[in-house]
Amino acid sequence: MKHLRNRTVTTASGSAALSVRSRPTWPGVRRTRRRVVTRGVVGGLVAGAVDVGAAALINHQSITFILHAIAGGLLAEKSFAGGGATALLGALLQEAMGALIGLIFGAAGLRAELLLRRWVASGLLYGAIIFVVMNFVVVPLSAWHRWPHFSTGKLLASFTAMLLFGLIIACFCAAPGRESSQESRQR
Repeated sequence: MKHLRNRTVTTASGSAALSVRSRPTWPGVRRTRRRVVTRGVVGGLVAGAVDVGAAALINHQSITFILHAIAGGLLAEKSFAGGGATALLGALLQEAMGALIGLIFGAAGLRAELLLRRWVASGLLYGAIIFVVMNFVVVPLSAWHRWPHFSTGKLLASFTAMLLFGLIIACFCAAPGRESSQESRQR
């Protein structure tokens, strides 16, 4: 199956030809930039919500405690004294990070569509990258100023949760979806 179409453009005199590759396409699937990026953001929001639940299960803590810990990225220990307001701040921070992480994957998928065609492998790889960046870059640079210290069990559980995070985003971005009636008429 041929994924790239070649086009030839000639000058007005007909003396020169230029071969131009168009974007990769798949039969019956039309991916627009807005659709892939929007799905990346939505996937990031879903993955962010799932991640909070996973963190609560892994750490045997309440969701509110996890949200306070996330807000601690800006406020450190003060986040646990802030009540509902800092829990809400934690939820907003988590969802904003999830949306940004999803947006990055969606944008990368537009540049390298192999990420969308091989979404399981790329989602797992992206989850591994997210794990490294969050634990060894973001958290140490946050108000917590901590390097991660994992037991073997928590390391495996946290790493698995980030693999799931990446898979959710990749799945959302790669889903073919339905064309609008206007897009169907344009064919």
